[in-house]
Amino acid sequence: MARKAIIAREEKRRKLVEKYAAKRKALKEAGDWDALDKLPKNSCKIRLHNRCKLTGRPKGYMRKFGINRVTFRKMALEGKIPGLTKSSW
Repeated sequence: MARKAIIAREEKRRKLVEKYAAKRKALKEAGDWDALDKLPKNSCKIRLHNRCKLTGRPKGYMRKFGINRVTFRKMALEGKIPGLTKSSW
């Protein structure tokens, strides 16, 4: 499991991105690069990193489910993800 501080930092970035999204879009369309530079760095969408919603693990993230591969496999085998069955051939 990821450290709580790292998970909290990502959540803080996500909130800043939501807060400044409209303002960033307006400034980009207007071409006001000086005002855009004055906004917080963490308000830029590119600085976000996908992390598992349950454990905070940054690698092996599956966008469709919002969790990482390890947690996904565990939940799938326990039958906690509807519509998934273990394949065999």
